[in-house]
Amino acid sequence: MDPGLTELLKWGVENSSATANDTSVAPHTARALDSAALNSLLGGPSDAELMNLSMAAITSEDVEVSLDDKLIAFDNFEQLVENLDNANNMAPLGLWTPLLGCLAHADPDMRKMAAWCIGTAVQNNEPSQERLLAMNGIPPLARMALDPQEEKQARRKAVYALSSACRNYQPAMDVLTGELEKLGRQTGSVDASDMDACDALIDGLKESAKEAPQGA
Repeated sequence: MDPGLTELLKWGVENSSATANDTSVAPHTARALDSAALNSLLGGPSDAELMNLSMAAITSEDVEVSLDDKLIAFDNFEQLVENLDNANNMAPLGLWTPLLGCLAHADPDMRKMAAWCIGTAVQNNEPSQERLLAMNGIPPLARMALDPQEEKQARRKAVYALSSACRNYQPAMDVLTGELEKLGRQTGSVDASDMDACDALIDGLKESAKEAPQGA
């Protein structure tokens, strides 16, 4: 990874944290960027570079990259993939595999953010819906949405991702209903272009997601 971009990420994390914790912090107290990071900033890193940088932080095993750092990077990534071009660029950048891998992360906030980013990337976006389906991303989201041990917010974001993935895209809807039936939830066939039928399916999943985890 470009050392300048790495430094830029650290600078953004530190100063975002400082601003969040103390709105009275004066600008001159923020840690200064070194020349490499400044060059990266002034050179205007592309959205693709920022997406790669965010994912590198999210998946980093460096002990200096804290969970809070990863969640900030995830928030940045989610904002980037709101743009359809950026969302569709995830495939050529090879970002779908690490993103889907985060659905199995040990931390529920990381799982929640992964599902959130997936839902944002595929919403009203058939090319990304196709990519999620091709990457076999529907089954783990279905399992998360119905897992009684899963944290409620993570389940809700999994439902959001499934809703975004399946509306107006029948191949994903067919996989979802098949997976739900494997998990003991009888749904029958659902027309992905029928918004009332989609709402009924998704609303049922939302109701399930409101349940507290077993043992909580």
